[in-house]
Amino acid sequence: MREEIETWLEAIDAVALFADGFDMAIIGITEVEGGYRVCYDIGRILELLVIEHDMTEEEAIEYYDFNIGGAYVGPLTPIFVQCAL
Repeated sequence: MREEIETWLEAIDAVALFADGFDMAIIGITEVEGGYRVCYDIGRILELLVIEHDMTEEEAIEYYDFNIGGAYVGPLTPIFVQCAL
């Protein structure tokens, strides 16, 4: 999905920030004042941390909270969504 978003953004001469390494957790993009923000599924990010980074569930949650969900890199910081089942 990242490639499709990047292509679309390029076509409208816009930018968005991505959370590197979590393309499989992208669920969409939303428009905000000043640009666009990429949206990620928190549950999928946690799964990727456990599977691809050999973390326990607890380690993944702690890592996510401190390094991903708690990070602010400006007004186009990605949005992290807790998706309902």
